[in-house]
Amino acid sequence: MPVLPGAEPYRHEGGEVGVLLCHGFTGSPQSLRPWAEYLAERGLTVSLPLLPGHGTRWEDMQLTGWQDWYAEVDRELRALLARCTQVFVFGLSMGGALALRLASQHGDRISGIVVVNPANKVPGLAAYALPVLRHLVPSVPGIVSDIKKEGVAEVGYDRVPLHATHSMRTFYRLLDGELPQVTQPMLLLHSRVDHVVPPADSARILSRVSSTDVTETVLEQSYHVATLDHDADRIFEESHAFVLRLAPAAGKESKDSGEARVPRQSRQGDQVGQQEGTATGG
Repeated sequence: MPVLPGAEPYRHEGGEVGVLLCHGFTGSPQSLRPWAEYLAERGLTVSLPLLPGHGTRWEDMQLTGWQDWYAEVDRELRALLARCTQVFVFGLSMGGALALRLASQHGDRISGIVVVNPANKVPGLAAYALPVLRHLVPSVPGIVSDIKKEGVAEVGYDRVPLHATHSMRTFYRLLDGELPQVTQPMLLLHSRVDHVVPPADSARILSRVSSTDVTETVLEQSYHVATLDHDADRIFEESHAFVLRLAPAAGKESKDSGEARVPRQSRQGDQVGQQEGTATGG
């Protein structure tokens, strides 16, 4: 099945400091592409994979589950660890949950984590009906384009496959028990208004991780897909400063990279497609 235009994975060979970016449920690398390019322009090695079942059609997700999505980012992380002296993991929505599990499993091999509107549970009473409902209803409509900025959308699915949603719920319950194993420095950014993942998920994560170096940033001008919204510049700049603080070599690499820096505003304005978020939590 062909990949949707704009949903392709992205990789950049930079210096000795690497960043793995994880996109969200029913979404694609397009939602994080401007962030990945921002980091690449500053000399970092960047990996932004396409999760199995994503970026094609929602029916393909019915054949995948959280183990497939996690295995993909775990492979990419191991490749970066073999290539770089320090590695950071970033994620949006369910991608934030994947980043947190990588942190819980890989320990101090990961230098730090940055999560944006990270998901911790599938909200609503319907979540409890998923074990049965998924056998009766293959999919439901999702929340499309939860982005405050006019004229910007995300490449993803406008329907939520319920088999995959049930698997995601299982994953969140597993991760919740593993959050105390997360000890790395963490930057958590969440939107004050988010129609997909409630701020309570971020509060739950902050209360359960064991990290002592934690920064929480509230995004006032963005909805769920904040990496394509009004606060995108702030996310990019704060995450890069976070990397520089913990990996000073990254700053030296960016000076030597010699790469042209493309204005990010024009890139964001060109984003087209559908919203990553779902009615049951991305």
